[in-house]
Amino acid sequence: MMDNKAKLWTVSFVSLTVCSFLLFLNLQMLLSSFPAYVKNEFHAGDLLVSLVTSVFALAAIVTRFLTALLMRKLPRGLLLMAGLAIALISTGLYALAGSVHSLLALRVLYGIGFGMSSTILPTLVSQIIPVRRMGEGIGYFGLSTSLAMSVGPTIGLNVMKHAGFGTLGMLGTAVLSLAFPILLLTRASSASKTAQPQLQGTANSADNGKRSRFNRSLLLPILLNVLLAITYSGLLSFLALFGEFAHVEQVGLFFLFNAITIIAVRPVSGRIFDRSGHAAVLIPAAVLVVVSMALLSFTHSMPLLIVSALCYGTGFGAIQPTIQAWMLRSSAPEQYGLTNSMFYNSTDFGVAIGALLLGAIASLTDYAVMYRFSALCMGVFFAIIVLKHLSLRAAGSRKQVESVRY
Repeated sequence: MMDNKAKLWTVSFVSLTVCSFLLFLNLQMLLSSFPAYVKNEFHAGDLLVSLVTSVFALAAIVTRFLTALLMRKLPRGLLLMAGLAIALISTGLYALAGSVHSLLALRVLYGIGFGMSSTILPTLVSQIIPVRRMGEGIGYFGLSTSLAMSVGPTIGLNVMKHAGFGTLGMLGTAVLSLAFPILLLTRASSASKTAQPQLQGTANSADNGKRSRFNRSLLLPILLNVLLAITYSGLLSFLALFGEFAHVEQVGLFFLFNAITIIAVRPVSGRIFDRSGHAAVLIPAAVLVVVSMALLSFTHSMPLLIVSALCYGTGFGAIQPTIQAWMLRSSAPEQYGLTNSMFYNSTDFGVAIGALLLGAIASLTDYAVMYRFSALCMGVFFAIIVLKHLSLRAAGSRKQVESVRY
């Protein structure tokens, strides 16, 4: 029994991780291409372009709060399937939108489906990861998200460039549809196993009916995640347009090299977190993201773009799973659903306000200045985590002195 509990690579874990990859791949393929599509197809300005990202993120945020409540009363398997179906339908309808307003309505609908799915999937996963391997497990699960966030934009930008947005919409629909047979087959294979009841589609009794107080220790990692998401919003919403501004061909390769470093750093950062804590990961990773954003703002050639991408992938790939594992480790098991909801909500909130804020800066100045502002955001991130780490060390030293004294 103990060996089974300590096992990480179960059928359920692998299946949920693959489904998470497909969901985020669907999101990222289209999200990176929307700004250029809306600007060229509907002749919209930067602020209106940013709304395509913001309304989706805000819809996902509201939906996650509702989903965290619904998971207490309704079968999670049913909610997951419903969320994926809503996201699938809205993806298929994107190419039929004849105006910005109809496209924004579909983005809200997609945000609802995505918000439901992206809340339930990590909640199920966090309940089957052994507690002592939480950092490693979340690192591997989060690799699916970060990998999709890296290769998705590259695929999306290239497909739209060579085949058009309609073809991209069909490809996104096909990708997400693969999640349904995987979940159904996994549910069938685990139906006779009592060790993995979470995929049965039933509400988990651990947190069913319980109302947990808000965990104030989560405020700091939530703030840090928002700052990180602001930088990523600038890449998603404006990197393609920045490529035109800086006269850099194949700017989508940024996401490809970003993905290479994310794949390499994810497992390593999870083990460092389990062994040494979050500060050991977050402090050097924040420096890399600052360097990346600063380099990108001065980029006019492919080599500098690649160096920026490698720095960003290393920093981002280490920070995001560390923050999520930090939040989960600071929470009781019955709070995992709410904790995961807050983690992804903080990501979407950062993306939403980042798109609007950076879009406004780009309109008033240019894209280079916009990315320097992103670097400043991560400078604030670095200062916060260093000051917090130093204050904890000082507090620990005082306790040691007092224990020796008395």
